[in-house]
Amino acid sequence: MIPRYTRPELGRLWTDEARMERWRQVEVAACEELPELLGAGTGPSAGELEAIRAASFTVEAVRERELVTEHDVAAFVDVLAESAGAAGRWIHYGLTSSDVLDTALALQLRSVGEVILPGARGLVTALHARARQHVHSVCVGRTHGVHAEPTTFGIKLAGYAFEAHRNVQRLERAFAQVAVGAISGAVGTYAATSPQFEASVLERLELGREDVSTQVVARDRHAELLQAIALAGAGLERLATEIRHLQRTEVSEVQEPFRSGQKGSSAMPHKRNPIKSEQICGLARVLRANAQAALEDVALWHERDISHSSVERVILPDSTILLDYLQHAAVTLVDGLVVDTARMRANLELTRGALFSQRVLLALVESGTSRDEAYRIVQELSQRAMHEGTPLRELLAQDGRVRAADLDLDAIFDHEHYIRYAEDIVGRLKGMLAAPQRA
Repeated sequence: MIPRYTRPELGRLWTDEARMERWRQVEVAACEELPELLGAGTGPSAGELEAIRAASFTVEAVRERELVTEHDVAAFVDVLAESAGAAGRWIHYGLTSSDVLDTALALQLRSVGEVILPGARGLVTALHARARQHVHSVCVGRTHGVHAEPTTFGIKLAGYAFEAHRNVQRLERAFAQVAVGAISGAVGTYAATSPQFEASVLERLELGREDVSTQVVARDRHAELLQAIALAGAGLERLATEIRHLQRTEVSEVQEPFRSGQKGSSAMPHKRNPIKSEQICGLARVLRANAQAALEDVALWHERDISHSSVERVILPDSTILLDYLQHAAVTLVDGLVVDTARMRANLELTRGALFSQRVLLALVESGTSRDEAYRIVQELSQRAMHEGTPLRELLAQDGRVRAADLDLDAIFDHEHYIRYAEDIVGRLKGMLAAPQRA
C-alpha cells in the first residue's frame, strides 16, 4: 500500500524484514524440535541450536541470493544457514517452502489482528459516545432520500455503532481462524517429519494447526478474513455516505471537522468538502475488490500451486493496512463531527408538516373514517402543503372532512411522539458494550 494510506503500526508488520523475520522464527522453532523428532544424539546438538538461534539475515543478502535461486525461501534458507555455520545444515530439515510461508503468514496476520481489532473497537466506542450525546437531537428520517418521519441523530448513530460492533465480532472470528500453521511436508503427509513434530513446532509458535494442509493452509481461511475486512469497509462506507449526504449545502446538518489552515478548494475559498468521507467510500471499493481476489485464490490445483501467492503479496498487506487506516480516519471523523441541531430542527419544517401524515392518517382511522378515504384526504392535503407552502396543520383545520373527525391537532403535531423511545433504543448499546477500550 502507498505511504499515503499506511499507518506505521501496520506498515512495519508487512515489510520484507518483518516477513523474513517470521520465516526465521518458524525455521528456528522447527530446529528446536528436531532432537525430539530424530532421537537423542541424531538431531542438532545444544551448541548447534544456539548457533541456529543466533543466525541472522539481511533482506539485501536474501535478494542477492534470490537472483541465483529464483526462489525466495530457498534464498533465505541459504543465507540463514550460512550465518549459522556448520549448524546450518539442520535449517529447513524436513520442511517445504509452504511450511515456512504459510506458518509465518499466520504469525504476521496474528500481529496484524492485534493492531486492527483495538482500532475496530475504538470505532464502536466513538459511535456509542456520540449516539449518547445526541439521543434527543431530533432530525428528519429519510427513505429514498425523501423526508419520512422524525427520528434522532442518536438513533442514527446507534445503528452504525451496532454495525461496527458486528464487524468487530466478524474480524475477531476471522483473525482467530486464520491463525493456523502447517508443518506437514511436501504434500502434507509428514513423510520427512511427523504430526507430533508439527504439533510441537506450532505449540512453540502459539498457532493452531491446519487439519489437512495438502502442503498449504487452505485459502478459504484467508478469503474469510478478506470478506470480514470488506464487510467492515462496507460499514465504514455506509457511515461515510450518510455524512456526505448530511453535509450537502441543501441539508447542512453535519460537517466533517475542519482544521485551522485547512483548505477545501484550491479555487473556491468558501468550500468545506466531505473529503474524509469520500476517501472512505472510495477505498472501501478496494477492500471489496481484494475480497473477490481472495475468493479466486481458494481453488488451487491438486495439493498446491502458487497462483495464490502473488495475489496475496498484494491483497493481504493492502487490505489490512487500508482497514487500519480507514478505521482510524473514521474515529477521527466521528469524534470531530460538527452537528448542527438547529439546522436539523429547521429541516423538519421543509415539508410544512407533511411528515406528520401517518399520525393524521391513523387519527382519522381511529375517528371512524375508512383507511382508503383517510389516506386520500391526507395525501391530498400533504401534497398541497408541500406545493403551496401552507402548513398541513392549517389545511387540516380548514377542511370540513377533518373538522368532522374532531382531531387533537396539538397531540398529532408533536415531535416528541416520534422520539419517545429514543432513550430505550440508544440504551440497547449498553448490552452490546462490555466497555471496549479505545485504540
